[in-house]
Amino acid sequence: MKNKESLKIILNIFLILGLSSCGDSSSDTTDTDDTSVEESTTTADNSSPVVDAGEDQTVSETETVILNLTVTDDDEVTITWSQTSGTTVSLSETSSYNPTFTAPDVDEASELIFQVSVDDGENAAVTDSVSITVLDDSDEDTTWIINNTTTSTYIIDDDGVGVIEDVQSTETVTVDDVEYTYVLAKGIPKYDVTITSDMIETLDDRPKAATDFEDGYTTTAAGDIVLFGQDIGYNSSSEYCDDTGGAGYWPPGPGCPLEQSVEAYLPVTPTDILDDDEVCETGLNTVGLMVNGVAIFNWGDGMSYGESQWYNLAPVAEQYDVDICEGHAANGTYHHHFYTNCLATLLDDTGNDHSPIYGFAADGYALYGPYESDGQLAISGWKMRNYGASESEGGCDTEGQRTCVLVDEYDVDAGVVDADSDGPDIGEDVTTLSDNTIAADDGYYYEDYYYAKEEVTGAVLDEHNGHDTGDGKGYHYHITLTEDEDGTLTASFPYQMGPRFKGELPDNSFASCDTDADSDVDLGPGTDGGPPQ
Repeated sequence: MKNKESLKIILNIFLILGLSSCGDSSSDTTDTDDTSVEESTTTADNSSPVVDAGEDQTVSETETVILNLTVTDDDEVTITWSQTSGTTVSLSETSSYNPTFTAPDVDEASELIFQVSVDDGENAAVTDSVSITVLDDSDEDTTWIINNTTTSTYIIDDDGVGVIEDVQSTETVTVDDVEYTYVLAKGIPKYDVTITSDMIETLDDRPKAATDFEDGYTTTAAGDIVLFGQDIGYNSSSEYCDDTGGAGYWPPGPGCPLEQSVEAYLPVTPTDILDDDEVCETGLNTVGLMVNGVAIFNWGDGMSYGESQWYNLAPVAEQYDVDICEGHAANGTYHHHFYTNCLATLLDDTGNDHSPIYGFAADGYALYGPYESDGQLAISGWKMRNYGASESEGGCDTEGQRTCVLVDEYDVDAGVVDADSDGPDIGEDVTTLSDNTIAADDGYYYEDYYYAKEEVTGAVLDEHNGHDTGDGKGYHYHITLTEDEDGTLTASFPYQMGPRFKGELPDNSFASCDTDADSDVDLGPGTDGGPPQ
């Protein structure tokens, strides 16, 4: 027993000594190895940031430019922007994702290069650069929004490739001793729309929202940025969508747009039509181009309630056919009949000054936005008829009933004649080509309007929806809006250019005069056919 206890004590002593000895040496080794493994694992897992300084941009002088940095990384990062080339500008914040600066005045197109460095504190800093081209506003081509680098995510061409957005080429050419601005407009518009709560309410309050949307309501939300052609939940009905993409962006009824290609010869010096016998009506299809290359269509959708009378006004009859940029397609051509807030945003037209140029009519005259000056809208010279007034005042002596038409919508004093067939009563429900039910209120039809012959001064426009106020802009058209008491802006007839062009159309024009020997206006195929415009 005693021997066993002695042996046990001896073994314990050896065990203690052994552990003490091994602990000193192996503890250091083990700690070192564990630390090495941990550091190695951390370094392997913590990859460098993925950095994109944003797409190259082309801007105009004095324009506010926003740089758009995106970073993919698990850590907090330190951002440092710097300018590496070009006329020096002042960045608002050099450590933010979206610094801004004001484009400088330049004498010619100039490139500014900005570099961003992103440091996650673990790896070497990652850099990327972005190029900003500043155009000289004295160059006539800077009027056009030319972008040939960005392709659509949602609209594709016949080869399955994303269509280029907002691409035009412009140059001054001389044909038969006449100087033109030649424009080749291709692609589709680059409209990136920030959705507001008011837009959501308008979309969800559509009369047929339950069937217009797959879920009965839009799938987008306030604050979302929706790109042109991005699905927002509509039941788009056109077969074009299957081939070109964009289903869900357009409401049911109109077609989906195809990649366009329009050649336009716009007279540098327009020639007025001076002979009253040679009037030129703005017919269906393209009558001008917006500065981003989008087609401008006139006031009509080509359909009428009666036979060659009571012609629909597209901005009213097709109010549920347009997308969130107030445009839609016919036969593949995307176009605007009236004001588009999306283009106003691109042009930074906030109403605090005379609007910039939104486009050009086929006769060469410029089409400006809705504002004549700070807070002052350009005012249409066209007025709505009062059907209850006497015939000498352009009425029918029939309160609320459309029973007569004007002999001459440009001269109300010429009186009226009985309509070939009565139009709908004021406020009566009518069904549109897209199967929407709309009340035919005052102002639903072309025949509801007459030119009031108001003196063209200041903000008031003539029968062509234009004027020359002697401010150096020369004669020009205006997009027209009216403002309600609550501040709501609505499209105002004739919306863009008037029912007649002010200037002559050149022989090589992409548009044509639409006239008829039996009528002052020949506006479309009537009820016998024709696609929605």
